[in-house]
Amino acid sequence: MIPITVVDVRDAEDLVVEVLRSGAIAQGPMVKRFEEAFARVSGTKHAVAVNNGTTALVASLQVLDLKPGDEVVTSPFTFVATLNAILEAGATVRFADISRDDFAIDPDKVAAAIGPRTKVLMPVHLYGQTADMGKLAPLAAEHGLHLVEDSAQAVGASFQSRRAGSYGLGCFSLYATKNITTAEGGVITTDDDTLADRLRVLRNQGMRARYQYEVAGHNYRMTDLHAAVGIPQLEKLDELTSARQRNAARLTEGLAGTVGLELPAVLPGREHVWHQYTVLVGPHAMLSRDELAAALTERGIGNGIYYPKVVFDYDCYRNHPLIPEVSVDDVPVAKAVAEQALSLPVHPALSESDVDTIIATVREVLGA
Repeated sequence: MIPITVVDVRDAEDLVVEVLRSGAIAQGPMVKRFEEAFARVSGTKHAVAVNNGTTALVASLQVLDLKPGDEVVTSPFTFVATLNAILEAGATVRFADISRDDFAIDPDKVAAAIGPRTKVLMPVHLYGQTADMGKLAPLAAEHGLHLVEDSAQAVGASFQSRRAGSYGLGCFSLYATKNITTAEGGVITTDDDTLADRLRVLRNQGMRARYQYEVAGHNYRMTDLHAAVGIPQLEKLDELTSARQRNAARLTEGLAGTVGLELPAVLPGREHVWHQYTVLVGPHAMLSRDELAAALTERGIGNGIYYPKVVFDYDCYRNHPLIPEVSVDDVPVAKAVAEQALSLPVHPALSESDVDTIIATVREVLGA
């Protein structure tokens, strides 16, 4: 089986043992070291480590002091954490349809979704490529909106040499399958000294110092054990990203011309870090998306459907008071992409033979 992802954190053994031998395993000097390294990677003044990527989103919204009725505009094609975080922060959700080119919110649709109660624009940088920040950032500035970037899948990605997470508050996931992992963990990046300070207080039960409470806070802390897992990966991020980019280029070359298969593209001015290599299986393909997924699995090629429905199209969100009535027909591009998207292995652990096998198998089952 060629898996859709491989987790390899063996380089972290020495640092993990160092933390274990220290006897101090909660948030401490290793977290600080991780934060400093992550800030360098993201090109920001601050990186605030937290316990997961959802927490990063929730905390970022919480420090913006949103009021009941304030709205967040985001993507309908994303992992559910994006939506859950907005609801947990007590904000109202507005959805803008996506672009088929980058799977991210379409700036023109965002402009139409902005209203008098809109306070936050939350683009989702999906599969390793940023949204169109060249249009979205000026749009947010024009309307006086906060930018909270869901950068969970985009560590190291950039738009015109500016890294994901550097436009406002950047929220990253360090879950086990991400390009950089701490098993569980998250990071918030920002250049805003005040917001960074508020985030650090908020994550520590609202304490600036022991028993010095300033806000009603939470335990959002990362442990030194988790930070130790991530540091060696940050040190070789360029190497890991290059391997993903090489694999993606070979997949694109080998799958080009396959009938019914729409391949992902690196858009001008963007650096794609290929968290996933996601194709669209169109109506002219020999098999449907689900049939192709089943055929690949049967032949030992791991694959993933991320995500099978638009994010609000589940019973638990129907009639939710913070999700004004919305239909899948209101976001036709997201609906179509959700029905067609299939991710293939692109991770650094793939051998050249693995990539050749993936290409040959996809072409075979699609009759190419």
